[in-house]
Amino acid sequence: MGITASLHKRHIVAHDDFNRWKVPPASIAIHLCIGSVYAWSIFNPPLTRQLGVVAGAPEDWSLGSVVWIFSVAIVFLGLSAAFAGKWLEEVGPRMVGVTAAALWGGGFLVSAVGISTHQLWLIYLGYGVLGGCGLGLGYVSPVSTLIRWFPDRRGMATGMAIMGFGGGAMIGAPLKEWLLKMFYVAPQYLGTTDAVSMVTEGGRRLAEVGGAMHEVVVIGAAEAARMAVPGPEGVYVVGTGSTGALETFIALGIGYFVVMMIAAFSYRVPREGWLPKGWTPPAEDAASKKMITRKHVHIDQALKTPQFYLLWIVLCTNVTAGIGVIGVAKTMMTEIFGTTLPLIVNGAFAATYVLMISVFNMCGRFIWASASDYIGRKNTYYCFFVLGIALYLSIPYSAQAVSADPVVTWLIMFYAATMIIFTMYGGGFATIPAYLADVFGTKYVGGIHGRLLTAWSTAGVLGPLAITSLRESSLASALRDLSAKVDPARFQAAFGAGVDKLDELVAAKTVTVAKLMAIAPEGTVDPTPNLYNTTMYAMAGLLVIGLIANALVSPVKAHHHMKDEEPAPSPSPVRPAGATPAGHPAAGE
Repeated sequence: MGITASLHKRHIVAHDDFNRWKVPPASIAIHLCIGSVYAWSIFNPPLTRQLGVVAGAPEDWSLGSVVWIFSVAIVFLGLSAAFAGKWLEEVGPRMVGVTAAALWGGGFLVSAVGISTHQLWLIYLGYGVLGGCGLGLGYVSPVSTLIRWFPDRRGMATGMAIMGFGGGAMIGAPLKEWLLKMFYVAPQYLGTTDAVSMVTEGGRRLAEVGGAMHEVVVIGAAEAARMAVPGPEGVYVVGTGSTGALETFIALGIGYFVVMMIAAFSYRVPREGWLPKGWTPPAEDAASKKMITRKHVHIDQALKTPQFYLLWIVLCTNVTAGIGVIGVAKTMMTEIFGTTLPLIVNGAFAATYVLMISVFNMCGRFIWASASDYIGRKNTYYCFFVLGIALYLSIPYSAQAVSADPVVTWLIMFYAATMIIFTMYGGGFATIPAYLADVFGTKYVGGIHGRLLTAWSTAGVLGPLAITSLRESSLASALRDLSAKVDPARFQAAFGAGVDKLDELVAAKTVTVAKLMAIAPEGTVDPTPNLYNTTMYAMAGLLVIGLIANALVSPVKAHHHMKDEEPAPSPSPVRPAGATPAGHPAAGE
């Protein structure tokens, strides 16, 4: 019996007296590891300053290109989950979990090579493609398992299965911040702008270092305060120092692999037909009131029903509305409130905000999914869409209000609105597997759920694309407006070139909103807090579409149901010599 065969589900069938509560910790552990993807925004600042360290250098990667790494990971999460659905049903959660550990941990190590060589495509390959496949496999492996262990509480079971994914950033965000700070090395400091002679060539700033001209970056007091380890404002040499990202990726890759392997080997599955002691399925009348079927739909037949595509739209719109914000959560918080309330919204506050997103995302998964056992899945999604529309529309209002009147009330309003949004974002993920089990039955829910996660892949593209493209459009407009208000002489003195070179200076990251505000006339309103307003209106519109799709979901027609005598598509495995028969204790249990 080979190592691969030993991972098969026929070798992990538990006896009838097995304590089912031993399974959720393994599921949560794997999801806590892969759920750190939600803290990706922690990596945005160091990766966009990999060469400049304290500020973006011309050759540094842009925020838009870095954000797309997160998007690629989510795309491959959905694709791998869709393709792995049938495989999961055949081989079981342990084999899938081991594969996920190798892909997720290995993806970090490949990305570390990309950071070391400054090859962005390697980070896309490592974290985005390999890591994304690890995300998909690790995500689906516990869902169908826990639904089978907890047929009496489907919503709670899926909430437990997916809760860890939402909470991954709760551990991942502070861990990443701590590692980045521990490995951080400040670049070479030349002095204040008054003490250093610089020239501008092609939009780049150059200064003499050791008898030769070297590229430099210039930071002001506000940027100095946001450094990983605060330092003096002034001129720093590009290509010296370290953001700590390389070492952090290596440490995380090794750590996640070890934890996920231990968790994968803790999986057990119940025998066919197993039910909890003392529990009987609800009567057909009681089940029908919550649109819970007692029949089963084959994984391939599910794709022929309108219910699958309506639920696909329901998940896609709910996820798109939240995923773009999560991808730039730290950046958005800093840009909206960092300029208006700088004494409160500093680097530590923004990092805590990312942590709280994870907390509410995780809690929402368990609370909303458990509540759906009582109010029904369809009514739960009604709550997500109706309440979500109102909350997304409140964010532009808070941003505009804080620009005119910078008081903490608007920050509290924004904070509360986004936290409720993230409970519903997480709750949507946790509730959808139970929704699928209600509509299509439990026999192939793992595979159907995997295929539905292509909606997550789509959302992984739409969300960041919307938020980055709309933000970039707003930013370009803001830079043009601010430049027009600045005295041309002051502009020339500050950047070594005239306003006619604005596009060139912006492309080289020499001109930013913060640097323009430093020389703008007194009383000029900082446009930064309003860069995301258009995006929030678009997200609210998407939720309207999801609301309509959810209203159209109805029970599956009888002709789609599997016949009682229809055999399973995969043959029963032949038990090799020495293997544990189904329904009997395995060695060491």
